[in-house]
Amino acid sequence: MGRRKKIVEQCERLMDNPDQIRNIAIAAHVDHGKTTLTDNLLAGAGMISEDTAGEQLAMDTEEDEQERGITIDAANVSMTHEYEDTDYLINLIDTPGHVDFGGDVTRAMRAVDGALVVVDAVEGAMPQTETVLRQALREGVKPTLFINKVDRLISELQEGPEEMQERLLGVIHEVNELIRGMTEEMDDIDEDWTVSVEGGTVGFGSALYKWGVSMPSMQRTGMDFGDIMDLERADKRQELHERTPLSDVVLDMVCEHFPNPVDAQPHRIPRIWRGDPESEIADTMRMVDEDGEVVLMVTDIGIDPHAGEIAAGRVFSGTIEKGQELYVSGTAGKNRIQSVGVYMGGEREEVDRVPAGNIAAVTGLRDAIAGSTVSSVEMTPFESIEHISEPVITKSVEAQNMDDLPKLIETLQQVAKEDPTIQIEINEDTGEHLISGQGELHLEVITQRIERNQGIPVNTGEPIVVYRESPTSESREVEGVSPNRHNKFYITVEQLDDDVLEQLRLGEVTMDMPEQERREALQDAGMDKDTSQSVENIIGKNIFIDDTKGIQHLNETMELVVEGLQEALEDGPLAAEPVEGALLRLHDARLHEDAIHRGPAQVIPAVRDAVHRGLIDAEIRLLEPIQDVRIDVPSEHMGAASGEVQGRRGRVDDMYQEGDLMVVEGIAPVEEMIGFSSDIRSATEGRASWNTENAGFRVMADNLQPEIINQIRERKGMKTELPESINYF
Repeated sequence: MGRRKKIVEQCERLMDNPDQIRNIAIAAHVDHGKTTLTDNLLAGAGMISEDTAGEQLAMDTEEDEQERGITIDAANVSMTHEYEDTDYLINLIDTPGHVDFGGDVTRAMRAVDGALVVVDAVEGAMPQTETVLRQALREGVKPTLFINKVDRLISELQEGPEEMQERLLGVIHEVNELIRGMTEEMDDIDEDWTVSVEGGTVGFGSALYKWGVSMPSMQRTGMDFGDIMDLERADKRQELHERTPLSDVVLDMVCEHFPNPVDAQPHRIPRIWRGDPESEIADTMRMVDEDGEVVLMVTDIGIDPHAGEIAAGRVFSGTIEKGQELYVSGTAGKNRIQSVGVYMGGEREEVDRVPAGNIAAVTGLRDAIAGSTVSSVEMTPFESIEHISEPVITKSVEAQNMDDLPKLIETLQQVAKEDPTIQIEINEDTGEHLISGQGELHLEVITQRIERNQGIPVNTGEPIVVYRESPTSESREVEGVSPNRHNKFYITVEQLDDDVLEQLRLGEVTMDMPEQERREALQDAGMDKDTSQSVENIIGKNIFIDDTKGIQHLNETMELVVEGLQEALEDGPLAAEPVEGALLRLHDARLHEDAIHRGPAQVIPAVRDAVHRGLIDAEIRLLEPIQDVRIDVPSEHMGAASGEVQGRRGRVDDMYQEGDLMVVEGIAPVEEMIGFSSDIRSATEGRASWNTENAGFRVMADNLQPEIINQIRERKGMKTELPESINYF
C-alpha cells in the first residue's frame, strides 16, 4: 500500500470525530515563508520527502507560481498528526501573501477555525500582516503566531540573546496590539485571543532550516535559546532540526490551541449566517451534526483538466456523498454531486463521503461560485464573503483571432466564477472585454493563464485605473421630469458621513440585515435617528432615503425609482464612473393617475436626470484610488526612493531606521504607480524592496480633474464637453 493511500485512509478514519479535527489557514505578508513552512508540515506528516522540504514548495502547484516564486492560489491539503497519544486530522490551507491575491485569503478564512499567522523576525509585522489578521478576526477565526527566519537574527545580524529577546518580544507586542484593537468591538469573542509565549500560542524558528521551538517544546526537549544560538552559529543546523523539528512544534501548537469544529461552529455560525437561530438547521450546524441536512459553504472554485470544475468548501452540517442532489443558493433547480474528495496538495483523492466539520472537494456543482451556499434543503444563504479591497485597475483583453472569441468569453466568465475579486465587463457593441482586478500583477497572472492554459492568444491594452465619483457638498432640491411631463420627482443629494461610508465599505451595513439591526449600526456610525429609520435602499456605497409622506401610487412605483437610481449611480455625470458616498433623499413626487403613464420609460429617465443634476449641484468630484507605499532601502539611496514617491504626486509620511535599512512610508495614487517597479529598481540600483497596499479612494486635486475627466470620456466614446453646469473646477 502506497504511503499516500495510507494517509487518505487515516484521514477517512478521523473525519467522523470532529473533536480530533483542526481546520487551519497559514497567512502572512508576502515572502515571510508560508509555503516553505507548509512544506515542513507536509514532510512532518510523511507526505513529501524531508530532504526536499522547503525547496519543493509543494503547495505552489501552478507553473507560474513556481516561476515567480510566489503563491497565487490558496492550496488545500489534509494531513494527520499524533499529539499526546491521539491522532488528529489537520485540514490546512496555504494562502497567498501578495496584496493582489488578498481575495483568496478572505475566502480561505471562511473555511477554517484557526489562522497561523507567520511573521518574519527581521521585518516584523508588515501592512499585509495587519490585513490578514483583520480578515481572520472578521470571520471569527482564532490566531496563533509563528515568528519565522529567527536564524537571520543569529547568523546575519549577529544579535546577542538580549537584543534578540527584545526584538522577538517587540514582534509579539505589535501583533497583540493589532489583535486587541480588532477584537475589542467583537461581543461574541469572550476569551482573550492575544498570543503569548507562556500560553504556548507563539512559536519561533526557521522554516528554511526546518527547526522550531515554543515554550512547551523547550520544556519537552530541554532545549533553550542558548543551545539554539550555539548550534546555529556552529552551523549544526541538521542537528538542530533533528533535536527540535519544526513540524512537531507547529502541529502540536495547532492541536493544542486551535478550536475543533464542535467548539468553533457555535460562535462562528451567528457571525457568518443570518438565518433563524431557532431553526433545526441552525441546531445541526452548531452541533456539527453529520446526520443533519447537508450544508456546504463553497470558498474556492478550481478547474481540473479531467474532472472539470471543482468546488472546495467547508461542510458545516450533514454528510456529502456522491449522487446527492443539492440546492445552490441563488439558482433554480438542483445540482448532482459527481464525486467527493479531499485535497492532498495539488492532487485530489476521492473518498466515499465527507461529514460535517471537514473541508471537501466536490465536482458536479456547475452553478456554484466562490461564496455559494449549497444545501439539501432550501435555506437562508451564508453572509456573502466581504473582500477588504476592491478592484482598482482595469485592462482590456481581446482575442487575436476572431475564431477564439466565443472561447475567450467562456474563459472570462469562468475566471469571474473562480475569483470574485475580478470583475469582468463584456461589451457586445465594441467587442472589448474589460478585466478589473486588485493590481497590475493580478491582471498579468490572469491574462497569462488565459494564454497558457486555454491556448487563446490575446492582446491586452494598457492598464486603466478605476475611478469613483462622489459629491463634496449639499445640493438644492432638484426636479426630475419624465419625458411625457406627467411625473415629477424632487431629490436632494448630500455627502455621506465618513464613518457611515466605512461601514458600507466593510459590508457591516447591508439591506440583508434585519431592519432594527441596520438602524442601530447606522446610528452607531453617526447617522441621526430619523434618517436611519427612512432608509429605503442601499445602492453600492450610497444610501437612498424616502422622506415622502402618503404619496399616492408611490409604493408601486418605488421599484422603478430604485432602478433609475441604480442606473444614475453606476454611471456618474462626470465620466460615467461609479458614484459612492452619496446620501440621496426623495422629498416629494407627483405621479400620473394612470399606471400606463408612469411606466419604466417615464420614471427611470426622470429619476436618473434628477440624480445627475443633484450630484452636479452637490459639486461632484472624481476620486482616485491610492496605495500605501513602504520602501526598505539602504540609507544612501533613501533620497532617490523618497523622490520616486514624491515625483508620482505621492506624499512621504514617515522615514525611520530599521536594522541597517531606512524605511520610507507614504501614499501615492495608483495611476502614478503603474511602472513603479522598474523605476525604483533603476533609482536605487536594485537595492530597494517595497510593497504597496490599496488604501481606498481620495478626492483628486481640482486642477487635474478636467484633464482626467476628458481622457476618460474620450476613451469611453462620450462627448468630451462637460455640461455647462459643471463650472466649479
